[in-house]
Amino acid sequence: MRKLADTALPAATLIIMAAALYMVFIYVPSDQVQGIVQRIFYFHVPLAIMTFVAFGTVALASLVFLWRGGRVWDRLAHASAEIGMLFCSLVLITGPIWARPVWGTWWTWDARLTTTLILWLIYAAYLMMRSLSEPGEQGARYAAVLGIVGAIDIPIINRSVYWWRTIHPAVLITREGGSGLSDGRMQCTLAVCFLAFVCLFVWLLWLRTEEARLRDTLEDLRHEALDRV
Repeated sequence: MRKLADTALPAATLIIMAAALYMVFIYVPSDQVQGIVQRIFYFHVPLAIMTFVAFGTVALASLVFLWRGGRVWDRLAHASAEIGMLFCSLVLITGPIWARPVWGTWWTWDARLTTTLILWLIYAAYLMMRSLSEPGEQGARYAAVLGIVGAIDIPIINRSVYWWRTIHPAVLITREGGSGLSDGRMQCTLAVCFLAFVCLFVWLLWLRTEEARLRDTLEDLRHEALDRV
């Protein structure tokens, strides 16, 4: 299983990511209103969705860890939080790049932008807590609580464009209930890009959890060697 994952996951990720890049820069047409800058949408939206998936995984794994214990769930939560921070940071970078030519500003305290920044800060605090806590279950449990509480912000971000006045577009499903993508090539490109980032998330999650498992194994062996001395 591990050998298959070590070979199949990176290969699938690279192939699908290459296909996604081709579709974004060559295959899909430019938006009639926004022009070529709209193509960043095909990175920005999948990154945002996978950010929610990553932090949702943190919350679920943390919940199971608090309920049943087991370092495997703690490792999963920690690894997913790291990847979620990477994706969320890219969301906060690609968003202003897209917004500058469309809105005329790099940043505005829009409801969705603000709640996304809050999400980033919550899980930045989660990772800081993990790095500053003493090794052991107590620090992991405190972090697990924060990981669960932080996920409450995810549905708030999702519904913010409907609850408050905002200039942020509701791209996939418009406020009127229709689709935000009228061209089939746009829908196909978005689907391939989303699949590419799913594969990237799974691959990175596998790498980080395996690295953490090996680190824990080495730590256990070190403690066993010290006990024998």
